[in-house]
Amino acid sequence: MSASEPNHQNETHSGLTIPDLSGAVPTSVEARAKCRIAALEDELQMVKQERGTKQRKTNYYVAQGRAIRCMVVLYTSLEDLIAENDRRYEEGSEDATAEQERLQRGYIALVQVLPWLHDRFAELDIDDCEEMLKKLKRGADAGHGDNTSTLKDLIAAWVNQDFCPSYILKSNDKQSRGFMHDVCGKLLCPAKWDWGNDCMKARIRERTMDYIVSKNSWPLFMYENYSVSSNDLEQGLFKSKILVQAFKATFTSPSSTREADGDGNGANILENNRHAQWALNQVKVKMCVCFALSSVSSWCTVDGDFDYKAFWNNIVDFFEDVPGPVAQHRVNKLLEWWTRKIFGRNHHEDLTAEVVSHMSITTLTEQRRMLEDATFDSD
Repeated sequence: MSASEPNHQNETHSGLTIPDLSGAVPTSVEARAKCRIAALEDELQMVKQERGTKQRKTNYYVAQGRAIRCMVVLYTSLEDLIAENDRRYEEGSEDATAEQERLQRGYIALVQVLPWLHDRFAELDIDDCEEMLKKLKRGADAGHGDNTSTLKDLIAAWVNQDFCPSYILKSNDKQSRGFMHDVCGKLLCPAKWDWGNDCMKARIRERTMDYIVSKNSWPLFMYENYSVSSNDLEQGLFKSKILVQAFKATFTSPSSTREADGDGNGANILENNRHAQWALNQVKVKMCVCFALSSVSSWCTVDGDFDYKAFWNNIVDFFEDVPGPVAQHRVNKLLEWWTRKIFGRNHHEDLTAEVVSHMSITTLTEQRRMLEDATFDSD
């Protein structure tokens, strides 16, 4: 190749000279800016997608966590439940304390309510697991706060409607409730004490040594018709109207509380409904009713001499730590009663083939067949 011939190997079709491999191809400012803008747009899109995915995960965990305080535990931390299950897996369950038994029952309830939880722990690293637990607890606390606030308003309306007190309860006033209010005091009074006795009522209000209201007594509001048999303290326990109303308001809808007066003697349509049984076993509504009737303005663990956490354990133990099969049978019957109360009657077993044969759908099917046969015969 002569020196006068053009060097086509070092030129592009556009006339740009391509330097050797150690140099940079000259480009315009506009071209470089467009490339940077395109790269930034791609990066921004990826950030938005990651943020959207993270937000969806956050929303999911928070939403799932709302069930924890209702269906699993009211006070115990999730970390304590997980730690107890891990301890049992490594050391066994021999010589477990009553508190450890409660923790394990709580963990079993947790994985039943959130069946995906165990697999998620196996998939995520430590930091992601901690973040997931924070979001679950955020949802649990939010759900608990919403339920407590709702029942605070509703219980005021139920008390006013059913008892017609001389001093009407206001939904936004907690200070006027508690033992200073005659109806609230009656419902909160230990069932074995006579609130109608003015002397006893005064001593309860003064919190004298002989009349200390603590977690060791069942309040009257837990009993059917708000009355108790001193010879059989289990009779009517956990069957009061206000508990049924609170349960329905929490687990179905506030409007369903208008049906709390049903006799509850229908067929047990959901005998194996674990949702209903676990919700009752965890008995959160009983704690919220107790809080709503009290004069305490904000949720706390201890109110004077009354320890809510210990009271919670007493209720859970009633259902889960039974002394034997006879007591377990009574607990099962109580759960069946609650299932009927919440979900109503069902007469499916009464719909025999004979009964169904006279109903309109079966009758219409037969009429259409006969009309079809008549048309065919006429042709």
